Amino acid sequence: MTQGEAPARSTRSRPTMREVAALAGVAIKTVSRVFNGVPTVDPAIVTRVREAADQLGYRPNLTASSLRRGDGRTATIGMLVEDAANPFSAALTRTVENVARARGVLVLVGSLDEDPARERELAQALVDRRVDGLVIVPAGRDQSYLINEQRTGTRMVFVDREAGLLDADAVVSDNRQGALTAVDHLIKAGHRRIAYLGDRPTIPTAAQRFDGYRHALEVAHLPYDEAIVQQVPAAEEAAVAATKRLLELPDPPTALFTSQNLVTIGALRALRALGLQDTVAQVGFDDFPLADILNPGISVIAQDVEEVGRRAAEMLFHRLDGDESPTRTVTVPTRLIERGSGEIPAGGPRHD
Repeated sequence: MTQGEAPARSTRSRPTMREVAALAGVAIKTVSRVFNGVPTVDPAIVTRVREAADQLGYRPNLTASSLRRGDGRTATIGMLVEDAANPFSAALTRTVENVARARGVLVLVGSLDEDPARERELAQALVDRRVDGLVIVPAGRDQSYLINEQRTGTRMVFVDREAGLLDADAVVSDNRQGALTAVDHLIKAGHRRIAYLGDRPTIPTAAQRFDGYRHALEVAHLPYDEAIVQQVPAAEEAAVAATKRLLELPDPPTALFTSQNLVTIGALRALRALGLQDTVAQVGFDDFPLADILNPGISVIAQDVEEVGRRAAEMLFHRLDGDESPTRTVTVPTRLIERGSGEIPAGGPRHD
């Protein structure tokens, strides 16, 4: 080896099933039966084969194994969420993973960033990898691109939003009622000028929450004022700017209903920057980490994310197990958590 020349890396090919069979003293077919979980193999032979595999460092080729199976299953499902880093998406994914893990199924996750084109691209990529089913938080309003996949046996469940132009199962939160509850709570605290900050109205959940906001005002005989409505992308920076615009109005709102967790966090930052966190009331839709330890704590409409994820995963596995009943949409209730910010009365905090 000349000076400066890197030493050649020694590589070793992966151990084969034939090598495991030779070390265990059994036929190759027996090794295959062990790793496919065939229950009729003698337990002593199973132990011997697995010990040989561990000694050699052998790992079965799950893709090849799935192709040999009669049902064509790959023991994988795909999951597409808005943003895997978002607290709601993260909690949803973890719950689905827990259900899948109990069945020996791996979950492949992708983020959509509210991009319909990305949704189609990632959904197709997962289908091409022969996942057994899909759990999707749809970004677009048209999921008809999945009709052929559905007809050929790919099972799918939609979460948070129903599928568009596709007959499929869905698990959603009661967005409209949750928003109505939030605004009604602020009205009961004496507020009459309640601003709305939410995601773009093209997002189905945002549209439902906005509808709940307007309905609560209507029930209370309060006027709807477009001047205190801000519908912006669900990002902290956009919410900070939108909140500051609202609070700089000649007749600013005394309370905020923020209808998405990142919007809530952005509005909270703006309130604190202006020193108004103890004066302007706020109720957010979706809980988020540390909301309970702030001062004041942030009152929220909490979705039961674990229940939504559990119901979606179980619904998908029921379909994979052969359930052919009509498709259905399950609606999971939300609940109000009072922590202080939503209880600030009109006119500022009480000084008892």
